[in-house]
Amino acid sequence: MKVAIVTDAWHPQTNGVVTTLSRTVECLTSLGHAVTLMTPEGLPSIPCPTYPEIRLALFQGRRVAQWLEDERPDALHIATEGPLGLAARNAACRANFAFTTSYHTQFPQYLQARFPVPPRFSYAVLRRFHGRATRTMVGTQQVRDDLRNRGFNHLVHWGRGVDTELFKPRLGVRDAYPGPVLVYVGRVAVEKSVEDFCRVRTGGTKIVIGAGPALQDLRRRYPEVIFTGYKYGSELAELMSCGDCFVFPSRTDTFGLVMLEAMASGLPVAAYPVIGPIDVVREGFSGCLRNDLTEAVSAALKLDPQHARQQALEYRWENATRQFLGNLVELRHPVAQRRQARRCFSARLARLFD
Repeated sequence: MKVAIVTDAWHPQTNGVVTTLSRTVECLTSLGHAVTLMTPEGLPSIPCPTYPEIRLALFQGRRVAQWLEDERPDALHIATEGPLGLAARNAACRANFAFTTSYHTQFPQYLQARFPVPPRFSYAVLRRFHGRATRTMVGTQQVRDDLRNRGFNHLVHWGRGVDTELFKPRLGVRDAYPGPVLVYVGRVAVEKSVEDFCRVRTGGTKIVIGAGPALQDLRRRYPEVIFTGYKYGSELAELMSCGDCFVFPSRTDTFGLVMLEAMASGLPVAAYPVIGPIDVVREGFSGCLRNDLTEAVSAALKLDPQHARQQALEYRWENATRQFLGNLVELRHPVAQRRQARRCFSARLARLFD
């Protein structure tokens, strides 16, 4: 099968979406499938407002449509709701192609944290974007239930994996810092609630691995916290394994892939009982969820680190990729095309009476 994937999130960005797509592409290739990608790489782009490290490739509709025509894939997956994703969606709709999408990011919460945009407006935009897809893939049951309650349809599950050879316990490295050692990995931004991590009331050492727009402010206000900037590969895995507990303060993530990486490293997780952690963390086994993050950390530090590692071993990228493959639809899927044709007719009819 030849699979076309369109994504606005790609290297050199560092986040769960990029990791998920990169590993999925690797597994698809190893399973004998061909993959063609449309990403911002090599395209004219501008920095995203408030996130200059994210580049937006605007006004690429013709290029994306021509790419689809030239590549002639068997299936099209649109991974993000950004400019490239929108261009691919519009091109597919015009050509009456069937396609799938995925929901990785709670943009309504992200926007609300930065701008006075009501979530109901953002969800309406996202419903319209994903509404033309034959299937929309989501990472957890909680996200699926939440989106269904908000009027989203055709939702299916797409799991995640973790590299348990890269992320693993390393004997002797936990003594590198005064304990207990608490670790956070991810973007340092307001919607990630990293300040909640900095405020956790414990002794020992707190390490923030990552960067973002809030880094300099938090570094100035919390000089006792170690801010390392972004780390990658074996350097990230080794630094993560220094910890005794992984703290995931975000209330806006749909999954939180770094939690699996922490568990694979032998770190129990402390987090809020919200979408993402609720489906990833097994309470009292691989981590603890509390409304008070300090209480969550105290409880998680009492857990057996081997249990966290045990749970992480259940998540394999090959299994997740096979699930992704099972969710795809043929580009010229007859049932999906008839459904899209009915939607187009309904939309034209509605405009006649506007």
